[in-house]
Amino acid sequence: MNRGDAPPLLEARDVRRAFAVRRGIFGPTRSLLAVDGVSFTLGPGESLGLVGESGCGKSTLGRLVCGLLRPDGGQVLMDGLPVPPADAGSRCAGRIQMVFQDPASSLDPRLTVRASVAEPLAARGVPRARRRAEADDALRAVGLDGAGERYPHAFSGGQRQRIALARALVTRPDVIVCDEPVSALDASVQAQILNLLREVQERFRPAYLFISHDLAVVGFMCRRILVMYLGQIVEEASAERLFAGAAHPYSQALLAAMPAGEQAWAHGRGLDAPPPPLRGEPPSPLAPPAGCRFHPRCPRARDICRREAPPWKELAPDWRARCHFAESG
Repeated sequence: MNRGDAPPLLEARDVRRAFAVRRGIFGPTRSLLAVDGVSFTLGPGESLGLVGESGCGKSTLGRLVCGLLRPDGGQVLMDGLPVPPADAGSRCAGRIQMVFQDPASSLDPRLTVRASVAEPLAARGVPRARRRAEADDALRAVGLDGAGERYPHAFSGGQRQRIALARALVTRPDVIVCDEPVSALDASVQAQILNLLREVQERFRPAYLFISHDLAVVGFMCRRILVMYLGQIVEEASAERLFAGAAHPYSQALLAAMPAGEQAWAHGRGLDAPPPPLRGEPPSPLAPPAGCRFHPRCPRARDICRREAPPWKELAPDWRARCHFAESG
């Protein structure tokens, strides 16, 4: 979606990624299309949310953005040039960082906190004295001043996620991919980390690609939201438009699935009476349905939905949906 004349900082163009899956040792190999034709842009300092059920391809897309995976088709561009594999020699090394879901498994238990935070700098050949100073600065920025000599096991889950955020910040990146950064934390700790992420963005101005299955969290963090289903983006809208009246039936179902307290918060943002929750389970990505991929679970599916994949429909300058009947949402 084009939002002005300024070139995007980051852009995905028709990105696709499949994985070979084998059933058993001698079974046939099948192709699992995890990301199928995804396109979006991300501007400097912007927060873009990516929301959907587990297994829809969100984390795979995050790794494609970071260069941890290579696309089978399409491109991920930064400043108009393809993002190369994530390694020390990459021209994007340090400019794109990632905060993972589980802070315990993302930190090496054998390294001190300072050494863990300084790892991205060591990979880029930064001198030791400068690494130490910049790691301490990053820890100070996330509220862990003086923690550098301790080890990850000495910290709580929320503190470990602060350490992971410090490691992402230490290279002063332009883009941070946050892959479910609070889903493994208690509710009170989640609020602390979300507020910290907003403070960090106000101070250092990184752009966020914020991945979550929790629509309330995405609505709190992001001004623009992508809704993903079975490898495809099915709706793109501002948070205000999405909560005021999503156009795609799947987006509407995600709103309906929010807990009562979060629905009350959404009502305050303009959400009217939600539709009934979804029935059934998502189809297997090994055998996606023909036509609209959502039609087996869609309450308003018709024959055309079973036959033809829906095109994008532009509903407003900052709002589009992949649904044959989006206007009736």
